[in-house]
Amino acid sequence: MQEIKNLSATSINHILDTLDSLEEEKEISCALPGNGFLHIEKELPYLAIYRRKRDDRGTRRFILSEASYLVIGTEQFENYQKLIYALSDRNSTKFKSYLLFEIYSGEVSSFKFRIKGPDKRLPSTLKTLKENLLAVNEEFSGIYLDAEISDSSERQAPADSALMNIEEAKNCGAVMVGLEIPPVYRDEHNKLYPVFFRGFKDYLINAMHRCFFEFIRVQTSSGVASYNALGRKYLKQIIFDIDKQLTNIETSYQFLWLVSPSNIREIKNEFFNSKFEKVPDYHYRLLPIDPDVLKRRLYNLKLEDIDDPAMSFLFREKREELDMQITMLSERGTKNFMYDGIRLYKGIDHDLCEAATNILTQVPEENDREGEDLLDARAFSSMARKEFDYFREQDENFKCKVHIRDDVNVMMVSHGELYIPADYKMKRIEAEALIQHEVGTHVLTYYNGKTQPLQQLSIGLADYDPLQEGLAVMSEFMVDGLTANRLRILAGRVLAGKVLMEGGDFQQIFRLLKTEYGFGDERAFNITSRIMQGGGFLKDIIYLKGLVMLNKHLREGGDYEPLLAGKYGIKHTEIIKELTERHVLNPVKIKPSFLHSEKMYEKLKLIRQGLSLPQMVCK
Repeated sequence: MQEIKNLSATSINHILDTLDSLEEEKEISCALPGNGFLHIEKELPYLAIYRRKRDDRGTRRFILSEASYLVIGTEQFENYQKLIYALSDRNSTKFKSYLLFEIYSGEVSSFKFRIKGPDKRLPSTLKTLKENLLAVNEEFSGIYLDAEISDSSERQAPADSALMNIEEAKNCGAVMVGLEIPPVYRDEHNKLYPVFFRGFKDYLINAMHRCFFEFIRVQTSSGVASYNALGRKYLKQIIFDIDKQLTNIETSYQFLWLVSPSNIREIKNEFFNSKFEKVPDYHYRLLPIDPDVLKRRLYNLKLEDIDDPAMSFLFREKREELDMQITMLSERGTKNFMYDGIRLYKGIDHDLCEAATNILTQVPEENDREGEDLLDARAFSSMARKEFDYFREQDENFKCKVHIRDDVNVMMVSHGELYIPADYKMKRIEAEALIQHEVGTHVLTYYNGKTQPLQQLSIGLADYDPLQEGLAVMSEFMVDGLTANRLRILAGRVLAGKVLMEGGDFQQIFRLLKTEYGFGDERAFNITSRIMQGGGFLKDIIYLKGLVMLNKHLREGGDYEPLLAGKYGIKHTEIIKELTERHVLNPVKIKPSFLHSEKMYEKLKLIRQGLSLPQMVCK
């Protein structure tokens, strides 16, 4: 960051020279006189402007997430005017026009946005701004704000001097617009309403971006593709600091490991030996962390200092999710564990239950065939390494490995590494499906997430699990490996969760799966024992929930490939798209072998034609 104490003609020329030589991957940030600041990281045909004032808490933060903004300090105003004129003259030559968009707060009693600008010259730009500002009343209850357009030559606050007069603006190719914001985000003593301010700020930034994009689209030669691309590319350091701290908190414990029973084999033996009557108590591993200490670390993170709306939303979601997980760890073995899980995994709605019931009534359980060709752990690891080689061809930095271990009893992916039990055996069709489930989805999205600047994309944004498992199951379908029994297990987990929420116990859930839905003893036990761990654990419902959500996304024309850029939820697709268009995030680095194959295109066509879930069973 440069520090300019005197905004002279020489320093203004230096700023312009720096902009002229600015490489595509760089930014300019200058501390200016009187606590002013200039930030430009993209060649954009607008400049968001705020003047520092006393007793004006919050207003400045409406522009701090912009890729192009100027905070006018409390000294050398005439020199700031010269800087603004020089920037306008330079950029209007390049873009045909240059928007100077100044914001300021209105009177304490104001409930009206006042847009001051050339209505006849910028009709669509100002109309877009007004419409989006009026829509704020649909977003927030308890207030009603009006908006008006004033075609006045005075575009600044009543007590302020103009940035330049209209004639000067014409000479340098600038168009000036002023936005007076009703200060409903603070009280009469200049104290913010913090929760309302956060939402109001994010909404206002979005409205401003839509206005800027309309100006760019109609009035300039800039090639900006959408309003999503207008935020900052270079995030502030506080965002990376908080991203790292959230990651450190989450990786300090293994949630699934800690809620799984350590005596599952004893439970199974006792249950089967007693003819499905006795269920021993679940035993859990000791917590390696102090929940109170972790929560203190979690809420010491200053998320309120983040001005970027997208990042603020993602981090707040993640903090809430980690808070719930930590609470659940301290409540293992109690009823509260189940109630916390309902909140964390969003429960089971009618449509999901109906989808599960349709699968179990339309898809019969298949009997395992004797003498069928089985692959052992070594054969499977060889298949997995071939997929890893395919990833390495796309990115030579791919270093993930396959491990065959005696001390694991289920296949799993941890930190991008694949772990296979030494005694694992599977049918060949299951092996092909598992390769794409574990490697083509879980390993791949972990690695793609690791190539992003935000660590959260490798360990998972809040509520990422349903999409992650939906993608994993969908990949099984894409390679003709989604079997009847596999789909039935996903459905059985949902209905087991429903009975759990209705107060059912271990024996009731087991009997329901076995007698009413035709599950064999082993599969009924596996479903029941997993849903009952911790005191009632609803995580297993996300597999079918994710498949239903992904099926709907694809049926409505949604893209598949961008979903592989990291670990995030289906609800995050627009934010991920925005951050990608802003060049904060990178495109997908490595892709699974089935992607864009002829078989996949045929399968996508079937889904978009309305293929039902029971029809997804691969014969």
